[in-house]
Amino acid sequence: VQLVESGGGLVQPGGSLRLSCVASGFTFRNYRMTWYRQAPGKEREMVASISSAGGSTNYADSVKGRFTISRDNDKKTVYLQMNSLKPEDTAVYYCKTSAPLAVWGQGTQVTVSS
Repeated sequence: VQLVESGGGLVQPGGSLRLSCVASGFTFRNYRMTWYRQAPGKEREMVASISSAGGSTNYADSVKGRFTISRDNDKKTVYLQMNSLKPEDTAVYYCKTSAPLAVWGQGTQVTVSS
């Protein structure tokens, strides 16, 4: 069972990035998927979550209207489109499966800075 995130990088404030999380080793379409982030010195927080079929999404208040979570079950991939990025979005971003697997990816660094 494995999750591999990609797509992070350095971007200027107001810019955009799209993160991807590719799953393997389990039946991806059966699990809700969630993106989390952890900034230096802060606790890990939920960013966005999507149901197994993709019909239901939830967002942290801090990213509503700027971030969009989506998934492609045929490609076993969940995405996080991040627009209008702010310096406070700087963090390591992780994807995670729902229980009972509760598997984490290794994370991808997002840095928003001019």
